[in-house]
Amino acid sequence: MTNVKGKWALITGASRGLGYHMALAMAKEGCNLVLHSRDVKNTEKVLSEVKALGVEAYSIAAELSDLNAVEKMLDEIESKTQIDILFNDAAVQIAYRTEPFTTPAEDYSASFVINTIAPMMICYRLLPKMIKRGFGRIINTTSGIKDDPHQAGYSASKAALDKVTIDLATITNGTDVIVSLVDPGWCRTDLGGPNAFHAPEDALPGMVVGAFVNDKKSGRLFSAQEFSGLSLQDAVAKAETK
Repeated sequence: MTNVKGKWALITGASRGLGYHMALAMAKEGCNLVLHSRDVKNTEKVLSEVKALGVEAYSIAAELSDLNAVEKMLDEIESKTQIDILFNDAAVQIAYRTEPFTTPAEDYSASFVINTIAPMMICYRLLPKMIKRGFGRIINTTSGIKDDPHQAGYSASKAALDKVTIDLATITNGTDVIVSLVDPGWCRTDLGGPNAFHAPEDALPGMVVGAFVNDKKSGRLFSAQEFSGLSLQDAVAKAETK
């Protein structure tokens, strides 16, 4: 199992929901953190909590729909920190269209910028440096959504993220730079809504196993709910059988 103590992880969407719980889980393992949200005020709580666990951490802000802001965020991060682990967790569900045939084009364009293009721009910026150093982990959060034309923009953007992530993973497969996807399941977050099957906590430790696997296998999709209730060590052992 990979030892992340002293390494630096960037978590997008760290202020709430799954990102918040992932930040705490990584801090408990001694991983230093860069906590992204739209406004640094949003991460004040989680920043205080992870620092209390004894790790270094700071907050960063960027609106992911603004790709120039994403580039400026990465400039600022790289002026301070070498990122070893990337969790692309932030996402948006634009709308639930009760009449699918009236779905506007903007549902697709807005969804793709935040859910597909921004995370891949972050990957393209950080991955070459991970390859050069010989270590890195990228974990992109996807969705198991299917058979739901009412959320077409969201589901299409996540399907696209799956495709480009798996294709990108072929570059690093067989090395200690491991690229993975993780599906949290339907969780009661701001995005998932109050009627979802699972509490956000149920997605741990599955949401972070991709940071700890140590078998040089890229391109896997981890279903977080399969690891619910396991210790981190047992979850990683199970993940490495995939």
